[in-house]
Amino acid sequence: MSIVYPLDSKKANPPFLYPDYKSTVRRAPVKPLIVVPHTLSELTGPVYGHESVRETDNDLTRQHTGEPLGERIIVHGRVVDEDGRGVPDTLVEIWQANSCGRYTHVNDQHPAPLDPNFTGSGRVVTDAKGHYTFTTIKPGAYPWPNDRNSWRPAHIHLSLFGTAFTSRLVTQMYFPGDPLFALDPIAQSIPEFARNRLISAFDLEATVSDWALAYRFDIVLRGRNATPEDSD
Repeated sequence: MSIVYPLDSKKANPPFLYPDYKSTVRRAPVKPLIVVPHTLSELTGPVYGHESVRETDNDLTRQHTGEPLGERIIVHGRVVDEDGRGVPDTLVEIWQANSCGRYTHVNDQHPAPLDPNFTGSGRVVTDAKGHYTFTTIKPGAYPWPNDRNSWRPAHIHLSLFGTAFTSRLVTQMYFPGDPLFALDPIAQSIPEFARNRLISAFDLEATVSDWALAYRFDIVLRGRNATPEDSD
């Protein structure tokens, strides 16, 4: 089933109910949402952990005593507003599966090996022009119980915090040319005109010779070209 949006709606985010994504049938609201105004404390704080970010937190390959297994990659880009201006001091966090498609989490019992040298999470604060960079391992695809023989394409989760805890964007980054992308109901729940905004671009300029390939993923916070939110 496909969801049709009016051409003038510009809804880049996925709907609450997308039947092909089976769990949305159980969790989508059945009554109109109620707007609860934010209080002053919600709008002004707290800023989430910016001061505790260490210089090496953005390198997921250096968090343990040994090298993690898999293809080393660089993920970088800019966080910008609707006018393309860089947004500084934004906390960007990532989490992901390892190269075999398994998360370091008790709930992940996928029969793929864990990597003792890869935890799969990192953080960084954008610089004065909104730039961020991570060094990590390219994640693997993994099965999930949505339907018969369902597999999630390789992806990295990203969370961005603004000036308050409630000012947050959670999204996913995919890789170019992944054959599973067109088969994934989570990705396909996003309107077609905005879907490809979640696919990173291979970046030869940022690739480091004999060391790591690079992918660029810019994140737009607002406006008609905004990066879609996570529907997971």
